[in-house]
Amino acid sequence: MLELAGIIILGILAQWVAWKFKIPAILPLILIGLLVGPLATLFTNDGTKLIQPIWNGKEGLFPGESLFYFVSLAIGIILFEGGLTLRRSEILNVGPVILKLITVAVAVTFFGAGIAAHFIFDLTWPISFLFSSLIIVTGPTVITPILRNIPLKKDVSAVLKWEGILIDPIGALVAVLVFEFIRAGGGEEFTITALIEFGKIVLFGFTFGFTFAHGLAFSLKRKIIPHYLLNVVTLAAVLGVFVMSDIFAHESGLLSVVVMGMVLGNINLPNLNEILYFKESLSVLLISILFILLAANINIEDLMLVYDWKAILLFAVVVFLIRPLGVLLSSMRSGLKTNEKLFISWVGPRGIVAAGIASLFGLKLTKIGESGAEYITPLVFMIVLGTVLLNATTARYFAKLVGVFLKTSEGILIIGASKVSRLIAVYLKNNNRHVVLVDNNRNNVNKAKELGLEALEGNIYGDQLKDNIELNDVGYLMALTGNSDINKYAIEKFKDQFGEHGAFRLITSEEMQNPKNNPQEGLFSHTDDYYKLIELAEKYPGIQEIRIKDKNHYKNLIEITKKDKDIIPLFLKDVNKKIRIISSFSEEMEQVEEDSFLAYIGKPIDIEYVK
Repeated sequence: MLELAGIIILGILAQWVAWKFKIPAILPLILIGLLVGPLATLFTNDGTKLIQPIWNGKEGLFPGESLFYFVSLAIGIILFEGGLTLRRSEILNVGPVILKLITVAVAVTFFGAGIAAHFIFDLTWPISFLFSSLIIVTGPTVITPILRNIPLKKDVSAVLKWEGILIDPIGALVAVLVFEFIRAGGGEEFTITALIEFGKIVLFGFTFGFTFAHGLAFSLKRKIIPHYLLNVVTLAAVLGVFVMSDIFAHESGLLSVVVMGMVLGNINLPNLNEILYFKESLSVLLISILFILLAANINIEDLMLVYDWKAILLFAVVVFLIRPLGVLLSSMRSGLKTNEKLFISWVGPRGIVAAGIASLFGLKLTKIGESGAEYITPLVFMIVLGTVLLNATTARYFAKLVGVFLKTSEGILIIGASKVSRLIAVYLKNNNRHVVLVDNNRNNVNKAKELGLEALEGNIYGDQLKDNIELNDVGYLMALTGNSDINKYAIEKFKDQFGEHGAFRLITSEEMQNPKNNPQEGLFSHTDDYYKLIELAEKYPGIQEIRIKDKNHYKNLIEITKKDKDIIPLFLKDVNKKIRIISSFSEEMEQVEEDSFLAYIGKPIDIEYVK
């Protein structure tokens, strides 16, 4: 009981440490696992581990085959959650570089790392290619923490983010197929039996995943499942599909849950976000337990296998030769600059799927006596730890070195995607500003996307915005919802991360009645609130501009907007087309240049009446 409680406590502690120091959670998790596992044998009185997952094959926390079962089910849930995040539209929009990274670069890593492992460690070809298939994946759980606090151009962060998400199930599938070839072929020539097993995995994996995804979606849409059972029924369905698929075709469970997640993620389900939030929380707990267990289960003898110059050589080949080669071939004739290609080549940490499946397959192949199988787990863990540690400590400095580090964050995050927000966002986008709208109303989000705007469906009370690495170039925050409490909360929560150059919100009706209460973060005007903006957006659906002659002319224009209820000032655009947000202290706007423009919403201003 003490060991079980200790694993959970240590796992959550590692997650907190990762959050506090802004590093991938996998790093402290594996280090803690090694400390209470193989390294503990060096200082305990009787030379035993503090946490013993399997001891003498039949004892410990998970005796016999139970550790295999737990690892398989845990990885299945994690991969299902990853599959839920994949969207067809996003795959189509990420561009040819992403598609090549998950095809061409995957092939380069598979064959390059396999050949390197064979000749450096003298492993058999099947074991060498199993190793290379396991290190294909990077994964969002290791990419996101590294890039979260590095301001990068949107296309660079998008490439790394979507590579990590899309490559997880691809890498898992390749690893499962290579493992099945080895298992069915007895580690020798790939026989007809191995090909039959390969076909069974693909057939049952896709069939079960696709069929049960639609069955679950049908149940959710028809409300056959009550809301309070939504998440646990989904969990049960995932576990059921995994087990049933595995019964019909051994090792097809992983493929089936990935397919199930991908299909569900692309069906218009009203409760999809709720399921995703639950699976994310569950994945955090499983990851915390899983990696302490897997690292603790490694023996000191296994670590000694890679305590060799050969391991350093293999690591160097994978990181400094194979990864750059894959990125170079994938980004040829793309819009990426050389420095951007160099940075993407540098950032390629291996993640949770690699370490988890490596432990599972390594243990299984070692048990059946496959030659060289004992190298799988320590070699993969060496690559995972090495790449995560290297990228976590050097990515920010390397970004500055190659010149992809954004010195200024000019992007704008708009909370709320109402008609007013969409009008403002279109104007800003047309003036070359990166704009992202966030709303928990799916209809508003879809309308924004139809206008070609970047919009996210999300809840500001959650943490998904903070984890979104594509918002790294955002330096301005505008809260434009009709709920004053939400606007105030958004400013308080996100002003440090997204409001580096300015965080603004619409004033409330109460503040509008008393100009003395005009808040410092007030937006546009201290005499107009959300409802006035909505009214004008309906009456005058567009944003207009008027040229400013000088500073006095600007002040006169502002006075007109105060007196005329059908005009609200929004932005100043200077001669270089740089947009400045007007606060409710509009008369205090400094450095108004000649020939600038005042952007406003409302009726046309007759310039003849403006002195």
